Parts: sequence; structure tokens; C-alpha cells
Amino acid sequence: MSRLGNIMTHLRLVLRMGQAIGTDLVGAYRKGHLNHEEWAEIVQQCRGCAWAHDCPEWLEQRDQVDQAPSTCPNRDRFAALKAQQLEDA
Repeated sequence: MSRLGNIMTHLRLVLRMGQAIGTDLVGAYRKGHLNHEEWAEIVQQCRGCAWAHDCPEWLEQRDQVDQAPSTCPNRDRFAALKAQQLEDA
């Protein structure tokens, strides 16, 4: 069993990824599109991601992108939240 990463480090990565792809995770939470359990699951998925050590460098090299990299375990979830956000606009 692999060791999970630091929760605060991965919370920050999740928030940075959301910003990079144009998904307002805090806004999604406030609007009820993301509940406590789902938020925790996103961070937990990030904590267990084997690619997470490369994520900060990937984010540093990009300001805005259309979607999370294919290696991101939360890619589909980010895309769904972004689509919901666009529908609300």
C-alpha cells in the first residue's frame, strides 16, 4: 500500500489545478455542486496519485489550460464541475 501525501499540500494542488483549468471549486461547493464528501474525495484522490510529485512543475509551466492532464485522477470530476459552472453562467 502506498503512502498518502500531506493533506494540505494536496488541497493546494487541487485548488491550483482548478484555477489552471478554469474551474471554481470553492464556487462549486458554495452552489451545492460539490459536497463535503466529494471535496474530500477529490483531495484524497490527489493524495494517492502517483503523478502528484510532477503536478507542481506541470502547473508552474501553465497559466490556463482546457483540462487537467490525463494523468490526473480527478480529470473527469474537474471537467464535470467546469461544465456545470458554464451551464450556470
